[in-house]
Amino acid sequence: MKKQEKKGDFSAQGPIIRQNISQTLELNYMPYAMSVILSRAIPEIDGFKPAHRKLLYTMYKMGLLTGARVKSADVVGQTMRLNPHGDAAIYETMVRLTRGNDALLHPFVDSKGNFGKQYSRDMAYAASRYTEVKLAEVCAEIFRDIDKDAVDFIDSYDARTTEPTLFPTSFPNLLVTPNQGIAVGMASCVPSFNLKEVCDLTIAYIKNKNCDVKKYMPAPDFSTGGEILRDDAALDAVYATGRGSLRLRAKYRVDEKNGLIEITEIPYTTTIEAIIDKIAVLVRQGKFREISDVRDETDINGLKIAIELRKNAEPEKTMRRLFSATTLSDSFPCNFNFLVSGRPRTVGILEILKHWLDFRRGVLGRALRFDLGRKRERLHLLLGLAKILLDIDKAIAIIRKTEEDAEVIPNLCAGFGIDEPQAEFVADIKLRNLNKNYILKQVAERENLEREIAETEAVLSSPEKIDGVISAQLKEISRKYGKPRRTQIVDSDGDYEEDPEEFIEDYPLRLFLTEHGYLKKISQASLRQTTEQYVKDDDRVAVEIDATNKSDIIFFSNQRNAYKLRAYEIPQHKGSALGEYLSNLLKLPAGEEIVFMAATTDYSGFILFVFDNGKTAKTPLSAYQTKMNRKKLLNAYGDKAGLFRAAFFTEDTDVVVVRDGDKALLLNTALVPLKTTRGSIGVQTVNFKRNSRITGFFRAEDFQAADAERYRAEKIPGSGHFLSEEDKLANRIERQLGL
Repeated sequence: MKKQEKKGDFSAQGPIIRQNISQTLELNYMPYAMSVILSRAIPEIDGFKPAHRKLLYTMYKMGLLTGARVKSADVVGQTMRLNPHGDAAIYETMVRLTRGNDALLHPFVDSKGNFGKQYSRDMAYAASRYTEVKLAEVCAEIFRDIDKDAVDFIDSYDARTTEPTLFPTSFPNLLVTPNQGIAVGMASCVPSFNLKEVCDLTIAYIKNKNCDVKKYMPAPDFSTGGEILRDDAALDAVYATGRGSLRLRAKYRVDEKNGLIEITEIPYTTTIEAIIDKIAVLVRQGKFREISDVRDETDINGLKIAIELRKNAEPEKTMRRLFSATTLSDSFPCNFNFLVSGRPRTVGILEILKHWLDFRRGVLGRALRFDLGRKRERLHLLLGLAKILLDIDKAIAIIRKTEEDAEVIPNLCAGFGIDEPQAEFVADIKLRNLNKNYILKQVAERENLEREIAETEAVLSSPEKIDGVISAQLKEISRKYGKPRRTQIVDSDGDYEEDPEEFIEDYPLRLFLTEHGYLKKISQASLRQTTEQYVKDDDRVAVEIDATNKSDIIFFSNQRNAYKLRAYEIPQHKGSALGEYLSNLLKLPAGEEIVFMAATTDYSGFILFVFDNGKTAKTPLSAYQTKMNRKKLLNAYGDKAGLFRAAFFTEDTDVVVVRDGDKALLLNTALVPLKTTRGSIGVQTVNFKRNSRITGFFRAEDFQAADAERYRAEKIPGSGHFLSEEDKLANRIERQLGL
């Protein structure tokens, strides 16, 4: 046994069965994946998923198409006979189909009670024992001819009853009802379209397979209303391929008297809570200072988000910025993925109509053949009655002379040459019905049946007439259930192409970088109140620069990397705060430290790098500007010697370089050639002796000297002049650590 364990043939749980991974996936994972695709997530040609179909069919069998409302809990319990899921999952499915939830343009469930709202994340629906439901009137079109063998039925999961595989929907419900589902390796996301427009398009398609879809169905229509931005290219792609994205936007009105913006309709893809939460965050970040309050005023009259503005605020400009920064403007991703003949397919609008019409023609044909069979059976009985009516006295005599009840039917068959069903029908007629009026009615019914049978046979034999019946039904459905469009189509005004920084407030500030790597961002307004900056006892401010909230901040590290941040991405601090630890803010690897930083809004000016070997590199700041807004740049400066100091200048100026603590060189940065390559090693600025090193670097205005010009060099490299003792003391040369 131990020997076997060493070979890996057994584990603590038992023997290990070695199996090819592809075989394992095929045997175990693929059946699960197909079950999710076929039986759960992807809608079929009737526009329903299995969970919806089981629920609605249960309600239909309960008589809720015409009956009174019943408790939702009753429906949920009955549905469990078809759907082996928990009551919570079934009830949640029902909620989305109700009129009260507002998720559908044409709800299938007429509801009473609280069913939450599609546009609210936090408005919870009531428990099933408190709410009541029945089927909505439009369900008559969903179930039309379902009892006429129009669709196939299969056994339920426990084989105690049967259920339809599809509903015989008499309109393209798969376009009218929105659907979203995530399967294994695929998904479906279908917007809703206006019922009247869908019916008109289908009728036009029946007449012309190449009809203009946008002429009849210009855009999707959502139950939450709002606006859809006109984008012909995007809409053409969605209609042709079934894939694409459409832009939605909220509707609003301005109450100038009370200084309010009132949002009355929002995109189908978002909720009032998500919008309010985002606006609140933006206000706290100082990005919308013109907004003083935002609140949810949704009531029994409908949705309303109130945005209270400060005095002199511009409502239209504020809304354009809110469209850019929140889900008041959102995109709806389209993926028209349906199950067609049991296989998932992503199809465009015209192909959807083709598959639906094929399905509907088959359904209608089966229903007509069912009616034709019933009519032929009835006509057959009436033809037998007609033979009896030719000699009623003979029929009565046959019945009176028959001794046994069981012999009545055979005797009638023999006496009049009719078959057993006809004889049964005649035998069941009451004597009171054998009057002239009854006979005339039967003759008229026979004539009507013969005409109807001929008409039905003519329809079944003509595809054009079947299409005519479908068109007539669609016209009636459009007239009876059609509603005005809720989502208005508007021209795009370019709101969504605006600079995302437009809504960021710009103001002057100062940045402080300490030797221990702490960064503080303080507004100039705060600096006017206090100039003291708190740092750790063993720390001090190493770099201090002025910037604005929209400046780009470039940080240079001891590993020759440059990191970029926008100033508004850095949290604002008070003077009493320690600040942000840059290693965490920039996610620096171990051992890397920031040694210098510069701020810019237009990337003008240059960085002067002074190296330990006496060389100096002059790199334009534009060399660090990138179109893709990269956060990290490699090879930010030369690598042939250690970096002693770096400084940012907007224009050429005088600087002082100190060698070995005793010689100073005053030079103008114009003497250093500008190199556009970031990794430039520079040019020799200071003449070195053996073991010499750079010990100091000053801006000319910061260098204290009785006669600074005596240190000036007219060309480089230069040796400089010895510092006087007074100048050494004035500039603390021995202790000077840099700018």
